[in-house]
Amino acid sequence: MYTMSSDDFSVHLRDCDEAGSGIPITSLPDEVTSLDDLPCSCWDEFDSFDELD
Repeated sequence: MYTMSSDDFSVHLRDCDEAGSGIPITSLPDEVTSLDDLPCSCWDEFDSFDELD
């Protein structure tokens, strides 16, 4: 599960401190086509979407 920040609608990992108050979401938005679309450092540990499962 992921979290969408209510401040700027950025998507974060569920336990990310940078998400602040957010809305839990079950999947990434369609607009996210690569990890480069996710600017938060919480995604740095992943090299591809395949690792997210």
